[in-house]
Amino acid sequence: MANMLNNFFQNTRKPRGRSGRLMLICMNSGHAKLASWGFSHLHLNADSHILDIGCGGGANIAKMLKDSPGSIVDGIDYSEESVAFSQKTNASQLGKRCTIRQGDVSCLPYPDQSLNLVTAFETIYFWPDLDAAFKEIQRVLKPGGTFFVCCELENPDNTAWTDRIDGMTIYRGEDLKKRLLQIGFQSVDLYRHEKGWMCLEAVY
Repeated sequence: MANMLNNFFQNTRKPRGRSGRLMLICMNSGHAKLASWGFSHLHLNADSHILDIGCGGGANIAKMLKDSPGSIVDGIDYSEESVAFSQKTNASQLGKRCTIRQGDVSCLPYPDQSLNLVTAFETIYFWPDLDAAFKEIQRVLKPGGTFFVCCELENPDNTAWTDRIDGMTIYRGEDLKKRLLQIGFQSVDLYRHEKGWMCLEAVY
């Protein structure tokens, strides 16, 4: 039973197959309160071009499509299962205001300075080269654009999940802020919730 649970939890990193689809359902519902809190710190402008990296089940794309009139809200995920699930969640807007594709944060399929907002909900834990990913996001952001990160976990000393999930790393908010400022973001606002949640808004 323990081995089955551990195998299931690997789907938080890269959902696959039937258990991956179940994990995506859990993500869309289980992360709803976290995402709602995160969005309370993020101002969504109309008529923007937005990218959600690690889009998972697509719930956050759906919210931004609803709350940001006239905007294009794309998604990218390196899990084929996540892409299919997210496309299903946002089927009514695919090809209109939304494109969801398989890809990697280290090589985003967008020209330089083409996006107004890039979001990353519950996903930076699994990026193998954080600084390179941040630089790639910086590349695709327009001057004055925003990179928004939202994480349920911020304490690296709590290994309950990192012991279970291969390749997972938890980062302190202050460390993320320092890294983003060092590569050229102009300002970074950091917010914390009493439950240990963290989000930050970095303006390029």
